Amino acid sequence: MSSNISSLMSNQTYMNNNAQNVANVNTDGYVPRNTTVSETQNGSTKANTTLATSNGSEKSQTNLSKELTDQISIEKIAASNVQAIRTQDEMLGSLLDIRG
Repeated sequence: MSSNISSLMSNQTYMNNNAQNVANVNTDGYVPRNTTVSETQNGSTKANTTLATSNGSEKSQTNLSKELTDQISIEKIAASNVQAIRTQDEMLGSLLDIRG
């Protein structure tokens, strides 16, 4: 369950950065944030955020097609983690009912 919670938290950071990039699509000179989610040594996940390399454009450098497809992936990952947590919760509840 802790790995699912860790994944949800990492993907929340990813979605926050993604939303900021989308919100600044019309901000001149905006350099978007890149987010990667990686596994840590203990099996949890961690979101790593960096600024994209600026291309020197006076316009926003946000790529909406990338940001919107990333949002779909983040949403699917979050849904699968929530389902896994629900299933684990139901299993623990069943075990407690058996012992009770």
